[in-house]
Amino acid sequence: MDPEGPRVKDDPHIKMMMAGSTLRKVKSRSWKKQRHFRLLEDGLTIWYKSRWAGKGHTTFSIAEIEAVREGHQSEVLLCIAEEYPANLCFTLVFQGRQGNLDLVADSPEEAQAWIQGVRKLIHKAENMDEKERLDQWVWDWFQKADKNKDGKMNFKEVRKLLKMMNVEMNEDHALHLFTMADKSGSGALEIEQFVQFYKMLTQRDEVWKVFQDYSADGEKLMLEELENFLMLEQHEGERSSQHAQELIDHYEPSESAKKQGAMSFDGFQMYLCSQEGSIFKPELRGLYQDMSQPLSHYFISSSHNTYLLEDQLRGHSSLEAYIQALKRGCRCVEIDCWDGGDGEPIVYHGHTLTSKILFKDVISTLRDYAFKVSDFPVILSLENHCSVEQQTVMAQHLSQILGDTLLTSLLDGQVPQLLPSPQELKGKILLKAKKIGGRDSSVDGALTDEVSDEEETANSDAETLSTEETPAASKSKSKLSQFLSDLVVYCKSVHFHDFEHSRLNAKCYEMSSFSESKAKKLVKDAGPEFVQHNKRQLSRIYPGALRTDSSNYNPQDMWNVGCQIVALNFQKAGLEMDLNDGLFRQNGCCGFVLKPEFMRDEGTQFSPERPEERQGYKPLRLSIQVISGQQLPKVNPKEGSIVDPLVRVEVYGVPKDQAKEETNYINNNGFNPVWNETLNFIIHAPELALVRFVVEDHDKASKNDFVGQFTLPFTCIQAGYRHIHLLSKDGTAIPPSSLFINISISELT
Repeated sequence: MDPEGPRVKDDPHIKMMMAGSTLRKVKSRSWKKQRHFRLLEDGLTIWYKSRWAGKGHTTFSIAEIEAVREGHQSEVLLCIAEEYPANLCFTLVFQGRQGNLDLVADSPEEAQAWIQGVRKLIHKAENMDEKERLDQWVWDWFQKADKNKDGKMNFKEVRKLLKMMNVEMNEDHALHLFTMADKSGSGALEIEQFVQFYKMLTQRDEVWKVFQDYSADGEKLMLEELENFLMLEQHEGERSSQHAQELIDHYEPSESAKKQGAMSFDGFQMYLCSQEGSIFKPELRGLYQDMSQPLSHYFISSSHNTYLLEDQLRGHSSLEAYIQALKRGCRCVEIDCWDGGDGEPIVYHGHTLTSKILFKDVISTLRDYAFKVSDFPVILSLENHCSVEQQTVMAQHLSQILGDTLLTSLLDGQVPQLLPSPQELKGKILLKAKKIGGRDSSVDGALTDEVSDEEETANSDAETLSTEETPAASKSKSKLSQFLSDLVVYCKSVHFHDFEHSRLNAKCYEMSSFSESKAKKLVKDAGPEFVQHNKRQLSRIYPGALRTDSSNYNPQDMWNVGCQIVALNFQKAGLEMDLNDGLFRQNGCCGFVLKPEFMRDEGTQFSPERPEERQGYKPLRLSIQVISGQQLPKVNPKEGSIVDPLVRVEVYGVPKDQAKEETNYINNNGFNPVWNETLNFIIHAPELALVRFVVEDHDKASKNDFVGQFTLPFTCIQAGYRHIHLLSKDGTAIPPSSLFINISISELT
């Protein structure tokens, strides 16, 4: 069983990759080293090593690569463009937050072989079905464990493999399974026999039990039996009969079962492990919301200090950081601009040691990447610390580089009562900055309040750090370039006085920024008023100045009062970014999520502290039976260590909904732990709640280690028997790691 089959290996590009090439790995203008790269026999692993080093080598999987960029398409390759022509250069872009790999080939043919070859392999990996993926996974393990490369595996190798796979199994049981699979009695398993061994090892008794409950003969589910299962367990109601037939057509591997209109156990298990059998409602993954409402009616995925890849004091400023944020569905990016030499504005975190990049390069990157993931508008939040002269240069770059993409005038020439919608603004970049005078005022003074939002609030915040204090901020007035001011249309930054003042005076196109501490105080003191304010105005929240390590605040507190632009440090993995990814995983990952109706309707009052007081209040009971886990990743790569997993379910929402419950831990089993424990929650504001499933490795002596997580909006949960496909700390998939659960949602009576 070679999962690659003959076709891929016959491809000339793949053949060249398997033969191997010496490529230059480039990290900077001065760091360029030759490395020997080749594609391994499995057709899925790239291996490379230094030509001089002894045994040391590195491998990575095609599954980790997101794309291949051709030519000088990274900052590193651009800086050596004069030395190496574009037709020799390419960049491997990895999933998540992993850095790029910049490479230079010796000839254009060799570069093309790697560019086209890797693209073909990515395409193949992305289009595997569940069965092919599992075969590939088994094949990978076989390759890893067959130490002497004789295509067979003896019992000693199998024992080592079980440890690698996170399985603690007593020797007798392992030997029993080994002997059953070793049909020829040779004392070694070939790949086909190993597949049998693996199947016995991964026998899912808990899924078999569910199958048995509905199957009359214990062998298959007839159409009607599958319908019953879908209706009673999966809560599918009316569509059960049509869906049952679709599932058989799609997931049943046996032709004879299909002819009988039946589903075998293999088909049943494949359905439950598929996207349709996952916890996330498939119909809410794509774009499903009304996109024609005012911008203020949406939560907008937003990034803070987007240019930083690391911390806020010494970190690396990079164009890649913008690409990564936009790739994650971000629709509001931030640029901190300062005067640079040669009259060219620069971007960095002022008064710190973070490195600097050119403003015009950031704008070019935005032009190239803004609409790759989503067609809906991007808001460019400008923190402006420049002299009038360089502000004018910024205005020229914005106009020339972005052209028609930059929105520079009112959509219909009329001063609006409400903000335009994401639908009307498709494909547009909006500038958020200070503006001289108002849209409907002819005042044309060249003086305005502080030029930069964050400075202004930093000065009034107790949490301010000296890095946020700037000379410009201490002047009561700063000069603003008329040219830059003219480019601001729907996102004019204004100082926030209080909710009363805004209600009486604010125009819909005026918006304010709040530091997290200021916002938290407003949430606490005037939650319902903040909700009303955010029905008409955009509000932007940003992390406090003390978060120099790029840590994040909990965005849920801000979403609870309807704040739209809740800016997070996208470069920092962890709970807060899991919540952001979770909220925006729905609606086509387009970066806009429609707020609940009670946060849009002018006539409805809502207090996050007292959700029971709103019209249409319907609390729900959420009951989650955590049944089992499958092939959890090892936390500690050392062969001897095996995880002791526990599952914690966390609910984030209005204060009354914040809750955590966890299972007991299972000793030494990351391969197929079974918990069978039920966790119960009451949800008072289901429309705002997010549910996070976390798996941790229990540690008696210290903090538990993170194993995997998945976060989604409560409204996107499918009830019934479901699998949760876990994600890494970075938010990337870690197949085939999953949890098997049974969910029920009912009205609280």
